[in-house]
Amino acid sequence: MKAVILAGGKGRRLEPYTTIIPKPLMPIGDKSILEIILHQLREHGIRDVTIAVGHLAELIMAFCGDGSRFGLSITYSRENKPLGTAGCLGLIKDKLSEPFLMMNGDVLTTLPFSAFMDYHNNNGAIATVALNKRDYFVDFGIVDTDGNGDIVGYTEKPGFEHYVSMGVYAFNPRALDYITPHEYIDFPDLIRALLAAGETVKAFKYDGYWLDIGRVDDYRKANSASSPFYGAPGVGGD
Repeated sequence: MKAVILAGGKGRRLEPYTTIIPKPLMPIGDKSILEIILHQLREHGIRDVTIAVGHLAELIMAFCGDGSRFGLSITYSRENKPLGTAGCLGLIKDKLSEPFLMMNGDVLTTLPFSAFMDYHNNNGAIATVALNKRDYFVDFGIVDTDGNGDIVGYTEKPGFEHYVSMGVYAFNPRALDYITPHEYIDFPDLIRALLAAGETVKAFKYDGYWLDIGRVDDYRKANSASSPFYGAPGVGGD
């Protein structure tokens, strides 16, 4: 199996840390985020990885090399201009001839990647999106009114449950027909284009650990004792 990792973002929400260190190389305990991801992918049977790089690309390429020390074959796709979260796929169409996994390079999760890919391969969809449940709470009472200004409902500090994208996807190569090389496109735009064309897009719901390290608070959570990735000897299969 093949995987594509997005590692080209500037990580502005984690500044000043990411001014000199690309976000995927930020340490979690004694390992970088990217190192953890690479070990996980190998454990789940993936051997061929393409890393899409941009910001501070040389540091990522120097750290990962050809992938041999991770038991992987790693190649790189470098963007000369921002192409969006899905646009890099247009540059490597010729390398993606079978179903592949794609994920953000700043995601920490215990998602079973092999089971995720098996689900995708067995459901006949052009794309599968990994989802994680999130609960949201409003700290205020919500008041409903009608057109006459009369109060018709009152809910004290309601809670809402949603499934959100984990930043992990599976695609069939045919999905690449919806991407024009060198043109900007984000994942939501790609998924909407697939749905508009009548394609089947499946959801893989996962309620286990998932953390998108996009903010300083998230990074601190990843480095806390509650994180399954912090301080765990042999995480990722040393």
